[in-house]
Amino acid sequence: MSETREPLVSVVIPARNEADNLLELIPEIASAAGTLAYEIVVVDDGSTDATAATLTRLAAQAPVRRVGHALSLGQSAALYSGALAARGSLVVTLDGDGQNDPRPIPAFIDKLADPAVGLVAGQRVARRASFAKIVGARIANAARRAVLNDDTGDTGCGIKAFRRDAFLRLPYFDAMHRFLPALFLGDGWLIVRLDVVDRPRRHGRSNYGIVDRLLVGIVDLCGVWWLLRRRRRNPLRAEHTAK
Repeated sequence: MSETREPLVSVVIPARNEADNLLELIPEIASAAGTLAYEIVVVDDGSTDATAATLTRLAAQAPVRRVGHALSLGQSAALYSGALAARGSLVVTLDGDGQNDPRPIPAFIDKLADPAVGLVAGQRVARRASFAKIVGARIANAARRAVLNDDTGDTGCGIKAFRRDAFLRLPYFDAMHRFLPALFLGDGWLIVRLDVVDRPRRHGRSNYGIVDRLLVGIVDLCGVWWLLRRRRRNPLRAEHTAK
């Protein structure tokens, strides 16, 4: 399906072996986007299922593009590849497992109308996960907030919206998706947080390891702390803030 308008919004979906979930998620995104000029960029992160064929079928129904990794490189790499390929100036990210409800997409985009806001971060309410995962995530989030002072209670939520150019100026490293609020704050942007509904996974199982999904590790946390202390604010962003 061809899109006649240049997209304002690129919906980026990192996905590994999520063919069944994408069959349901992409029509939901198309419905949620409404009158937005949008595209959907699915980053196929080394899938071994029918993801590629499924996306070819879905492209007849919605403005879908596939970006492929020959091997699984992880969620941060998939997110970065999607942002590089995006044609829109604004990017919305969703997990490929369908647990992020796409209906709030317009609300996320509306928050970026404020030129001082760089990132809109979803925060899950009534999270659908095991007790062990919830407790582990709370401990990890508390440690991150204490060290980085990013005032964010849930960096693991997959639905976010940000300015593509601002994102691509951030330092790129493995697990960066866990630190986006701190990184955007470090570059002088404001952060808006929106509560979102967490849905159960419909098909399959998690395709990223527990470390990738919950605990980033003390080495990563210390590394980001060092990076933020040594990093100098983007001069273009500082000039914009001063106006």
